[in-house]
Amino acid sequence: MPFLPHGRDDVPQMLKKIGVRDFEALLGNIPEALKRGVRLQLPEPLSELEIQQEMQALLAENRACHQTVSFLGGGAYEHFIPKVVDFITSRPEFATAYTPYQAEVSQGTLQVMYEFQSMICTLTGMDVSNASMYDAATAMTEAVLMARNITRKNSILISAAVHPLYRQTLETYAHAQNIRLQTLPLKGLITDTAALREMLTEDTAAVLVQSPNFFGCIEDTSAFAGLAHEGKALFIQGVDPLSLLLLKTPGEAGADIVFGEGQALGNHLNFGGPYLGLFAARREYIRKMPGRIAGLSEDSDGKRAFVLTLQTREQHIRREKATSNICSNQALCALAATVYLALMGGKGLRQVAELCLQKAHYLFDKIIALPRYAPLSPNPFFKEFVVRTPVPAAEIVEKAPGSGFFAGIDLGRFDPKRGDQLLIAVTEKRSRKEMDDFVAFLSRFK
Repeated sequence: MPFLPHGRDDVPQMLKKIGVRDFEALLGNIPEALKRGVRLQLPEPLSELEIQQEMQALLAENRACHQTVSFLGGGAYEHFIPKVVDFITSRPEFATAYTPYQAEVSQGTLQVMYEFQSMICTLTGMDVSNASMYDAATAMTEAVLMARNITRKNSILISAAVHPLYRQTLETYAHAQNIRLQTLPLKGLITDTAALREMLTEDTAAVLVQSPNFFGCIEDTSAFAGLAHEGKALFIQGVDPLSLLLLKTPGEAGADIVFGEGQALGNHLNFGGPYLGLFAARREYIRKMPGRIAGLSEDSDGKRAFVLTLQTREQHIRREKATSNICSNQALCALAATVYLALMGGKGLRQVAELCLQKAHYLFDKIIALPRYAPLSPNPFFKEFVVRTPVPAAEIVEKAPGSGFFAGIDLGRFDPKRGDQLLIAVTEKRSRKEMDDFVAFLSRFK
């Protein structure tokens, strides 16, 4: 916001109008334990000119980030985004602070939703898709809630190789919903199928596996789907959408519900968000799906017309019948994904996927050839991999920006036992020179 109109005299009048004594009274619902001891260390006020100069200085520091070569991943990836994506998403009819979801939604917006859903179904091999969700973490959580509603069972078997931050989101919901989460152990860096056979019970609602998983490894999803169905449970699969151009789709593997992160489809990193969650399922479960689903129909003149076919949420139907309290989708992010998918086409997307695969394996081979660096798993991977480092991975991550790199993710952040493990991601943007320079940087650590 370029200008804040509320001066010192305006605030007391506003508080008086709404009937409160001071600003602190507006924070009465926040527990005292959370407010106690909180003190903001703010500098003295600045003039408008001084603020502009301060912000320009901060922005100048950010420019160095754009020159830093990134090997970060873990759910957020630096892919190439054609300029036409930004051009279309910035048009005023799309870029609005208001999220259209009532009857006044335009035909253009509805068509974008419909095309997005169609493309996600094509990518995943599933029957139906909704118009997107907030992000992969909430999409995964909604998939679990949906499985519980379908099966009327309360136990979920979730792989230890699922993204740990997604898992935290699920645990928050599961605690309130009395859903029991059981962790499927790993065999190396992939999920142990033998453990699944032993842990399946009559109360298992679903088996949840991510492939490629958090460590970048590709799981045997067909095996998990088969075992889940033998135990009368659903199979939920998490995906990287670009990997589906090279791997067996969830539909082919036998998945019942699919979730994923759509950031890689034409969306910038955006300092961690907003992103968009992908969500698809088999046709028989369509009325249990959360969010919104746009459909194709005809108007009174027989012309093609797009409509919001299903809105099974509490704003539209009785709360006890709602599938979710999520009240919107990420319409603008989904638009970016739709433009990107349409522009790239099947051939272009496959080329991006192949470049990610080939470049990731090139860098992997170079790194493990270094003294005291070693692979952790023989399992195939797509665009991310884990290597064991000769020094704590946190040390490499900390020193890398000074040499022009974001080195990857220190897995010790999530598990102290993995303090010498580094998760590295490679996309189509990385050049041979950038990767060779990164290997030279890594070679300094003995």
